[in-house]
Amino acid sequence: MTQTSKIPSIGIVSLGCPKALVDSERIITRLRSEGYQISADYTGADMVLVNTCGFLDSAKAESLGAIGEAIEENGKVIVTGCLGGSEELIMEQHPSVLAVSGPHQYERVIGQVHEHLPPPTASHQSLVPESGIRLTPRHYAYLKISEGCNNSCSFCIIPDIRGKLVSRPIEQVLREAEKLANAGVKELMVISQDTSAYGVDVKYQKGNWRGQDYETRMSGLVEGLSELGIWVRMHYVYPYPHVDDIVRQMAEGKALPYLDIPFQHASPSLLKKMRRPAAQEKTLERILKWKEICPSLGLRSTFIVGFPGETEEDFEFLLDWMKQARFARAGCFTYEDVKGAQSNELEGQLSEGLKKERWERFMEVQQAISQDVLEQRVGTDIDVIIDEIDGEGAIARSDWDAPEIDGNVFIEKAESLSVGDIVTCTVEEANEYDLWAVPVKASS
Repeated sequence: MTQTSKIPSIGIVSLGCPKALVDSERIITRLRSEGYQISADYTGADMVLVNTCGFLDSAKAESLGAIGEAIEENGKVIVTGCLGGSEELIMEQHPSVLAVSGPHQYERVIGQVHEHLPPPTASHQSLVPESGIRLTPRHYAYLKISEGCNNSCSFCIIPDIRGKLVSRPIEQVLREAEKLANAGVKELMVISQDTSAYGVDVKYQKGNWRGQDYETRMSGLVEGLSELGIWVRMHYVYPYPHVDDIVRQMAEGKALPYLDIPFQHASPSLLKKMRRPAAQEKTLERILKWKEICPSLGLRSTFIVGFPGETEEDFEFLLDWMKQARFARAGCFTYEDVKGAQSNELEGQLSEGLKKERWERFMEVQQAISQDVLEQRVGTDIDVIIDEIDGEGAIARSDWDAPEIDGNVFIEKAESLSVGDIVTCTVEEANEYDLWAVPVKASS
């Protein structure tokens, strides 16, 4: 038997949002440093670790299905992540699961792995790059700045699953970002449950990085990250007044002119039922102010239609509001009950047919808005980051496009381009989602 065959191997299935992906990366980094091999498939693994999502019932069903597939294909399965908080549900459907742990319980899941698949005796720190092991392409990465959430939205159980807000020390976050930049990352996606609340729990205490003090708050984070000379993209921001300062930093080029803000709705009565934070009645005014401060700003958001009690008047209010706010990118979901959420008990549940009809109307309006907004970029020069090169050219993203959730920029003349390049292009064509462009020059 060769030495390689004696090394324990673990397969990883990572489901859910980018925050869960970061959790998977941390677990993999720790396991690899202990000498475990990471297997690309079930058959080559001694055990499979399934990192689950448990937010919506549909996500729970997907997670339970993934656990069942792993058991069928491999037999030895450990479960972690958001659905891990419902251990009884998991064990009821899959009693052969070896162990279960909840979200961001890193030490517990590592201990469970040790129990069922002991690590090699020697340390293997040299196998792990300084930036850790990532599940994203080399040129971009997610940077998680906090765990949990202090909001109490009626349709959400994230605080029950992941707990209250716990901000990471800013010096720790900036050091991690620096390691990622040194490893070749060209774009950082800043993520959390509520990025704009970063530092509230630690009273914005200061941390030192590169000999400079930075406050643990959104503006301090952007200020520090801007020193790395790479793209910085802000996700999951709420429209609090202090976000005005972030938009000013974007206008100064310290972060990409992009804000991902989960508004969910616009009708004041619906927002009250949703128990959404921030002064929503002034949100449209704030959006228009942001566009004055930073004319190149691109906004993306997500919305829920068919929430209990949503009237036709509420829905029309949302559509009119969308036409004024003019989002470059917007997604829409039909309302779905989540076990344990307060909204389940609200009166006025809508039929699935009406939810679907409103979703279709929403998407029709948003597609027209998006196409109009994107067509205004035709004839302009924009910077894009190259994600993929194929026989037909390059697939890239603009400053308004996050990976996997937004649009693409298609480039035909890509002979001299490489994945990870940041290139200035002239936009030649647009539709409701994507752009087509030709390169002007490549930046270093």
